[in-house]
Amino acid sequence: MRTIQQLADELGGLAGKTVLVRSDLNVPLDGATITDDGRIRASVPTIVALAEAGARTVVCAHLGRPKGTPEPKYSLAPVAARLGELLGRAVIFVEETVGPKAAAAISGMADGDVLVLENLRFNPGETAKSDEDRAEFAGQLASLADAFVSDGFGVVHRAQASVYDVARLLPHAAGGLVASEVDVMRRLREDPERPYVVILGGAKISDKLGVIESLITVADRLLIGGGMVFTFLAAQGHEVGKSLLEEDQVETVRGYLASAQEQGVEIVLPTDIVVADSFSAEAAHEVVPADSIPADQMGLDIGPESEKLFVDKLADAQTIFWNGPMGAFEMEPFASGTKAVAAALVARTADGAMTVVGGGDSAAAVRDFGYADSDFGHISTGGGASLEYLEGKELPGLAVLED
Repeated sequence: MRTIQQLADELGGLAGKTVLVRSDLNVPLDGATITDDGRIRASVPTIVALAEAGARTVVCAHLGRPKGTPEPKYSLAPVAARLGELLGRAVIFVEETVGPKAAAAISGMADGDVLVLENLRFNPGETAKSDEDRAEFAGQLASLADAFVSDGFGVVHRAQASVYDVARLLPHAAGGLVASEVDVMRRLREDPERPYVVILGGAKISDKLGVIESLITVADRLLIGGGMVFTFLAAQGHEVGKSLLEEDQVETVRGYLASAQEQGVEIVLPTDIVVADSFSAEAAHEVVPADSIPADQMGLDIGPESEKLFVDKLADAQTIFWNGPMGAFEMEPFASGTKAVAAALVARTADGAMTVVGGGDSAAAVRDFGYADSDFGHISTGGGASLEYLEGKELPGLAVLED
């Protein structure tokens, strides 16, 4: 993939050039308040590099899941304001993605200025299934700029107009964030230092079927927690009560357990579970053996014995990839397992291990717990993209940059 420096050389420098940057600014909001600005902070270095090179930097991104029409609650206005704070300079915000307002604002930019366009997904062409509709919207975006930089790793697994089609229309490069993410993910998939331990959690096993199948051939040890663990327990013949269970995946999981055993890969499941009678922070809860979950209870976290087991299984790891919390960490009574894993990764990082937090809820959790990004080797900005890369899938937003 071409770097920004190579793009600059190709264009005879970036000063005076308008560069469209696809960032990932899809941050969680509470009203107009950003509750985790990690993705915005991750986008800053590439934007700074372009601005310092004299480019007129036009940032485009999405927020939430609007249905192809403007929805005020998904406006990027708060994000643009936070980006300005992080940059320490004024950022222009346009209440339009493409059209006369956007064109006029861009034409008025000076070298080094930064502008944020309104939410890409306010336009139906951004996520259209029709190649023609996406291409039409991509053409409108491309007409605003001289070059394109892809810096939203969290969206490179989507063949969307601003991710894939625009790159086919403009001179393009990978931003620093995308380049660093790809470097980390390639090391995980192709050259991990061993022992290599993968921790998988989160709600649904169906979201991670492909990556589990792939990791069984690469990792030395898989630790399974979160809601997905109950499908594993059911595959071993255990009662899981009212816990989250994907019955249609039980046979698939049995196959994974057998395959792992054949290949000498250790799959580690919790030995005890924190259960409650309802999904509530106020619900009465207790710890029970993992093979003895009462029929009227649901599992909401791994138990204290399992925490110790998981920490022990991480103690010698030289490479760790973690995707998905161990329980309903948003509720304090069910956060202990996720906190234990986070603390273990911080300790391994301090000891020199390569530790990667695979985006999504895992990244949100470690920040909720007060950890800094620097406490880990790498916090990915792309949960789904990370998993698909590790699964070995071709990601459209990366493939289109490889020329």
